[in-house]
Amino acid sequence: MPIKQYDVLIVGSGHSGGMAANILTGHGISCLMLNAGPQADYEQDRAQKAAHELPYRGFGEPGRLPHVYQADEFNANQWVDEKEVPFTHPPDAVYNWVRVRLLGGRSLFWARQSFRLSDYEFKAADIDGTGENWPISHDDVAPFYSRVEEIFRVTGRKEGWPQFPDGNFVEFAASEDTTSIKQVTAAATKRGIQVSKWRTALGRDGLASSINLLLPDALATGKLDIVENAIVREVTIDKNTGLANGVHFVDRHSHREMHVKAKVVVLAAGALATPVLLLNSRSGEWPRGLANGSDWVGRNLMRHLLDPIEIWPQRDSKITAANKEIGLNDFYFSDGQKYGTVQSFGAIPPMQWVTNRPDLRGKALRLKSPAVRQIYQRVFTGGLVLAAMTEDLPYLDNRVLPYDRPSTDGRQRLRMQYRLHPSEIERRAEFLRQLKEVLQPFRNFSLGSGEDNANLGHVCGTCRFGTDPKTSVLDAQNRAHEVDNLYVVDASFFPSSTGLNPSLTVAANALRVATHVNQEHFAT
Repeated sequence: MPIKQYDVLIVGSGHSGGMAANILTGHGISCLMLNAGPQADYEQDRAQKAAHELPYRGFGEPGRLPHVYQADEFNANQWVDEKEVPFTHPPDAVYNWVRVRLLGGRSLFWARQSFRLSDYEFKAADIDGTGENWPISHDDVAPFYSRVEEIFRVTGRKEGWPQFPDGNFVEFAASEDTTSIKQVTAAATKRGIQVSKWRTALGRDGLASSINLLLPDALATGKLDIVENAIVREVTIDKNTGLANGVHFVDRHSHREMHVKAKVVVLAAGALATPVLLLNSRSGEWPRGLANGSDWVGRNLMRHLLDPIEIWPQRDSKITAANKEIGLNDFYFSDGQKYGTVQSFGAIPPMQWVTNRPDLRGKALRLKSPAVRQIYQRVFTGGLVLAAMTEDLPYLDNRVLPYDRPSTDGRQRLRMQYRLHPSEIERRAEFLRQLKEVLQPFRNFSLGSGEDNANLGHVCGTCRFGTDPKTSVLDAQNRAHEVDNLYVVDASFFPSSTGLNPSLTVAANALRVATHVNQEHFAT
């Protein structure tokens, strides 16, 4: 690793860290990026195998990755091994932490759903009297949304709805909806619920990630160095100025500890790792953790609540030869009059249309297990699968904390303290009741139970930004209230979780903050 002081130190390489590096290096600012894992080697780390060639036939080793519901034996090596880096939660309040440490982070594995937030989310408290206002509005972030939509090549249909802002979309390839999709749309419309086409990041060459859309341009400037397998232990402070001056990190393999300096520190490690990093950065001046004079670092942990919905309408007779693979139709439902606000529910992404798959259906007929055969026949005959996603409100007692004893190898080990509150349970029940009414014409569907479930992976709120230093960690520019050159750009800054996928907002805000960092600290 080059021994020098950098202008900016960036911890994390996903949507937010990659965007910060892209923008800052474009202004000629030297950056060092630290990432907790390696860059994926697709030739070495990937192989094509049939399920019968795997020890557990594709289902995965029992007890491995118990909290990652997305994991199976085919993709287990892409997730952080919980035995290597464990975390805890109360026995009666299970929490699932979905982690990726490869270069590019979660931007390698996201649903690519790309929704702008509206002022229904940014100013929720003004609209319905609960929740939190953001210190910015849609107008403040709109130009940054537009730039990110251009970079990620977001496709979508413009609707002109205030609760669902249109974006800078690439040309939308209109396609006729299948019969079943039309039936769902008609049923929703009768109830005054608006239905829109998907808004998805197309990316480039089949990938919409930091590693192919953001980091290559940053590296091409010659201003970015990346250190892989670097586990950041704490942010360090210059005792004379009170400013952040770098970080201590530990090499994941050798356990060798190192220190690197920078004029500005940008944290983009994720809404769980970032607050724990700050809480571990204790000193005589910061006994509760760096930038934590308010005692709000790590608090207000929020996630999205997910309920599965399956619809099995009459088999669609308009399946064409070109539409025999699984196709995606992602929809946004919103009733702006009553249910478009952030404190109720705003989205049901994604709605997925599973079309006829003759190849897999034929295999299903040869399965020995009648139960499994029935599932395959049902799934691959055609149906709609939705993920109903509702908002989680911020609460001080929902939080993430470091272990009581610091780890000897520098690796972050976390304690989750998270429980659903009555308002979330009631909101989810109301959401599911509304959906049940919408889906009544289909008669044959299954709906989520409304009980707690696996975490979707969307985590936010643990270092919220705001105007009052007593009730927030960051200011409106995502700078720590108490440390003038320390910024947080991952989803930690969200004051509310909203009912929409967060990635587009995270990337757009990182672009906004990086532009500010350049103007505030380096522009002449």
